Amino acid sequence: MKSKKVHITELVLRDAHQSLLATRMRTEDMLPICEKLDQAGFWSLEVWGGATFDACLRFLKEDPWERLRQLRAALPNTPMQMLLRGQNLLGYRHYSDDVVQAFVARAAESGIDVFRIFDAMNDLRNLETSVRAVIDTGKHAQGAICYTTSPVHTIKHFVQQAKQLEKMGCHSLCIKDMAGLITPARAEELFAALSRAVKLPLHFHSHTTVGVANISMFKAVENGARHVDTAISALSWGTSHSPTESMVVAFRDTPYDSELNLELLQEIGFYFREVRKKYHQFESDFAGIDTRVQLSQVPGGMISNLSNQLKEQDALNRMGEVLAEIPKVREDLGYPPLVTPTSQIVGTQAVLNVLTGKRYKSITNEVKLYLQGRYGEAPGPINAAVRNMAIGDEKVITCRPADALSPEMDRLRADVGELAQSEDDVLSYAMFPEIARKFLEERKAGTLEPEELLPIPASPAGATPHLAPTDFNITMHGETYHIKVTGVGHKSEEHRPIYLTVDGLPEEVLVETLVETVPTEAGVVDTRRASKGSKRPKASKEGDVTTSMPGTIVDVMVEPGDSVNAGDTVLVIEAMKMENEVPAPVAGTVKEVLVTKGDRVNPDETLVEIE
Repeated sequence: MKSKKVHITELVLRDAHQSLLATRMRTEDMLPICEKLDQAGFWSLEVWGGATFDACLRFLKEDPWERLRQLRAALPNTPMQMLLRGQNLLGYRHYSDDVVQAFVARAAESGIDVFRIFDAMNDLRNLETSVRAVIDTGKHAQGAICYTTSPVHTIKHFVQQAKQLEKMGCHSLCIKDMAGLITPARAEELFAALSRAVKLPLHFHSHTTVGVANISMFKAVENGARHVDTAISALSWGTSHSPTESMVVAFRDTPYDSELNLELLQEIGFYFREVRKKYHQFESDFAGIDTRVQLSQVPGGMISNLSNQLKEQDALNRMGEVLAEIPKVREDLGYPPLVTPTSQIVGTQAVLNVLTGKRYKSITNEVKLYLQGRYGEAPGPINAAVRNMAIGDEKVITCRPADALSPEMDRLRADVGELAQSEDDVLSYAMFPEIARKFLEERKAGTLEPEELLPIPASPAGATPHLAPTDFNITMHGETYHIKVTGVGHKSEEHRPIYLTVDGLPEEVLVETLVETVPTEAGVVDTRRASKGSKRPKASKEGDVTTSMPGTIVDVMVEPGDSVNAGDTVLVIEAMKMENEVPAPVAGTVKEVLVTKGDRVNPDETLVEIE
């Protein structure tokens, strides 16, 4: 008789903290517990992929490849798993086949045993090169189907895709429910149909955002799933996943007993309970149960990042509007599953639609590329009016998008030049050119500094009072400032002045550059300061070019003296990990360009003057 034992993949080192803590857990907090994780008997440990690569370079100032090698050394007995976005790998665009092959080979060599491979569109043509590359390394290729609901996502549709992945040579099949949408009844129906249709081992992955994932997991197992994903209890629930310890208990005394040691798992849970406190500043305000996901379909990892991004723009109060707009944008784009990068594509466009006050007034470059077919074939029909607004009469490609890409590795090696000390660095640059270049430059200069972690607040039962720190970071309009309090007036004074510096600037400079304010009709203070060290004026004239959200200048398309038409692209900015074109508001001549590539910019400041 075939064994019904359930095998568990533990997600605490990747998806759990991506879902709850904006992917901020550092390697130094993973390594001390690895010995016990390695003893637990997990089928695999997910340690890499998803947003971890980006976060390591962008925020933590860690080399993601070095993290992988350190974890491999610390986990000699447990297969290590990563999440790979098919032809997108770990970035937000399609890469040429030679980049995909080089990346997979290097990841396998550095310690990855199981590659979970998916495509955000469920366009399985975009998995072919990755699956083939993994098989060539002798590692485990797991094909993943993104679960979602729409008029086109039927049981029959998912079964057809499962058969394609089996034919492609995948070693196992995962139903990846990135938003926690699957209900117990639907899980029972889907896994029963998959069990009849394919011979591949079936894996179940879901999030507890809606609160029913535990029941859905049990139903999936009863109907043929033999592998499930869980997160140790300290980093479970909410937008994360079913608690490992709870599911071990649930399967005990059934034919599906995982046979894992509950006491050992509890020790691991206590460790991460303390670790989580260090990252309290990244806790999402939307970390609890939220059934609105049944309508918005925002996945666990995306909702915490969306919360942080709206908070940076002083627009967290508009989360409800954004969640209501997301399904409308998704329908316009042909019902793509919401998983990276399509979750960012749809989510960022929804934010723009809400913050600009007009739907599709500003359309991101990624939406334009999507509507050109450069991410693959949409599952359902696309809104023709939206496509026309975005790309006009441009031709839509129908082939596998990567077929139109020339080999890139030689060009990437030349572009990054001497900054790259290894093939790892070249591949990091391939994933995130601007972020990786900055990382490599800072590494060379010896100036790598990770984000500062705020002090852990004292517990109510603590013996010592919690005092305010004398230095800390604040974020305003998307710009982060380091504040240091250098002194205060005497406590006998009725009004006590506070002396401080911002990013090392002394008080007298601070007054000149930061505290230039005017009253508004609403009675609030309107800061005149632009980004750090900038004295850009606020946009007030018809020809002043501005941006609708904070971001970083990626490209400047004009120079003083250039003639432009209304709607011409003058700047490209990166906001919320997406690139957005900034158009000229009027026709005229460029008088002055007030930004350069790499500048941080805020809404309502003048970036380019046109007259």
